[in-house]
Amino acid sequence: MLMRWFRWLWGSNRAADGQAVAAAPPESAEGAPEPAAATKREETMAEEFDLVVIGGGPGGYVAAIKAAQLGFKTACVEKRGALGGTCLNVGCIPSKALLHSSELFEEAQNGMATHGVKIAGVELDLEQMLGHKNNVVKELTQGIEFLFKKNKVTYVRGHGRLAGAGKIDVALADGGTQELSAKHVILATGSDVMPLPGVDIDEQRVVSSTGALALGAVPEKLLVVGGGYIGLEMGTVWRRLGSEVTVVEFLDRITPGMDGEISKQFQRILEKQGFKFRLGMKVTGVEATDGGSKVTIEPAAGGDPETLDVDVVLVAIGRRPYTDDLGLETVGIQVDNKGRIPVDAHFKAAESIYAIGDVIEGAMLAHKAEEEGIACVEMLAGQKPHIDYDAIPGVVYTAPEIATVGKTEEQLKEAGIAYKCGKFPFMANSRAKAVGKTDGFVKVLADAETDRVLGCHIIGAEAGTMIAEIALAMEFGASSEDIARTCHPHPTLEEAVKEAAMAVTAKPIHI
Repeated sequence: MLMRWFRWLWGSNRAADGQAVAAAPPESAEGAPEPAAATKREETMAEEFDLVVIGGGPGGYVAAIKAAQLGFKTACVEKRGALGGTCLNVGCIPSKALLHSSELFEEAQNGMATHGVKIAGVELDLEQMLGHKNNVVKELTQGIEFLFKKNKVTYVRGHGRLAGAGKIDVALADGGTQELSAKHVILATGSDVMPLPGVDIDEQRVVSSTGALALGAVPEKLLVVGGGYIGLEMGTVWRRLGSEVTVVEFLDRITPGMDGEISKQFQRILEKQGFKFRLGMKVTGVEATDGGSKVTIEPAAGGDPETLDVDVVLVAIGRRPYTDDLGLETVGIQVDNKGRIPVDAHFKAAESIYAIGDVIEGAMLAHKAEEEGIACVEMLAGQKPHIDYDAIPGVVYTAPEIATVGKTEEQLKEAGIAYKCGKFPFMANSRAKAVGKTDGFVKVLADAETDRVLGCHIIGAEAGTMIAEIALAMEFGASSEDIARTCHPHPTLEEAVKEAAMAVTAKPIHI
């Protein structure tokens, strides 16, 4: 009997280290543990948690860590076999690694002679480049596992499915099953590639963004279906490495939803870089050929079809919420017409069930999911967090970068809001001149009456870094004058933000 107590005590210590163990054995009337048979029955029962997060992407793993920090006994269920979700494994992070590596390759080939650096015999080692990308992903996913252990989050590898209120069935990655129970459940299963009707993705000749991150050779001709940020980023990678890139977009402009002036400038710059655009066109078929594909396109408004011979087709028309086989019906949840889970202002989808990130309404952005994960958990802890969805920035990591936050001019006009606009070109910025990155401009939009900043749109080098200043200003309800009167260091690209803010109500100095 004494040995059973020691075994139970050892198991309790393991639980304190964040490892899954059986519940403590109940005592008999005499105060001693029940027989071994009863203890075994207890071990087969569902393990109880305060919170179970289904999905280990940016929203899910951040929510799990924050919950553990706030004292919740927390588990995170992830079926991929690696934490970090699409963003870390086959999205944001590997694509940025390739964007940076490919930019260095292009700079070494063409961009350094102006600065007096002459390089001959530049060669591409694609295997090494992809290997660097893979190492970055591996190290970061392992880093999240370390954070789980540090914060005592139980990591369950498998597919989680709701089995009624507070119940989760997990099909484990090793082939077994496990039952979990929780006071609260957060659904953070992210999104998946939007398919193109009639086109099969084989991740070799016809690839999604996942396959585009792992091509074994540089395609001579790459066709990108979709003019959004994913297609343009991946198109940029392979163009720099030697591909002839053509973008087919259903609408009459690239980057739909972005500020119109920014989009036009962006397209002009990409065309200078070698991109070809077929706007107002749709892909109606892809036929495999010897070593490539024959793609049929036709005008979106109707007209005669034409064919294009390419080596690889990248389908990048968007993403859709991943809500398949989650057992939503067991708790009375019905998705909307876009496959999203409806939630209230507190992310609540049903009794004790919450949802965040790509599976609910809003921009499909990793940082938006992270903010929602933290806010949701803090609400469960009795706190009163707030997210300003107008102050969530978005970035396209091409060269130049595009960064945007808040309303566009088109949105303000549609809403009937009177506004003022200030712009400043990087051509007039001393740091941009010095480093040879003068493409683009900064645009600041402010309320015509109150001068409160309503939005900012930047096309230029390091735009993704600069936009954070405006997001912070908007969080504090700042005016354009507040930004204009803030001392910015010289010489920096950020001075263009200051001068654009000055241009809202007065005149900038350097133009």
